Amino acid sequence: MTFQELQPKVTQITLNTSLSRDEKLLTICQLLSDSISHYNWVGFYFANHETQTLHLGPYVGAETDHTVIPFGKGICGQVAVSNNNFVVPDVAAQDNYIACSFTVKSEIVVPLFVNGENIGQIDIDSHVIDPFTEEDERFLEFVNLEIAKLY
Repeated sequence: MTFQELQPKVTQITLNTSLSRDEKLLTICQLLSDSISHYNWVGFYFANHETQTLHLGPYVGAETDHTVIPFGKGICGQVAVSNNNFVVPDVAAQDNYIACSFTVKSEIVVPLFVNGENIGQIDIDSHVIDPFTEEDERFLEFVNLEIAKLY
């Protein structure tokens, strides 16, 4: 399924009044994981600005020990500080990468803004080296714009 075909499905999920916010996030994670072959782990982290930490939210994929990540640590922690997308074509080449699994070869993290504040991020791991394109970035930015409407 193309990103263009997925966009209305994402919007449809966010507008579903029978689901809680976390159920919507989990459903979006499942949709992305099922629909895009190189999205092997899809999840959300949410910021606690007082403690300068990210906390794992809904996700689909292998279990992770990384339920709390300090700002600045790993790819997710760096995005919490930089407020910029971060595409990692090959995690083995990253100094500040937090290894989740030996199967993870690449990662993309896109911040989630609500009223100009970075409240979290969508994080996607892939078992393929360098699969993420600018199209992935634009699509995930769209996903986060839709999710921001839930806050």
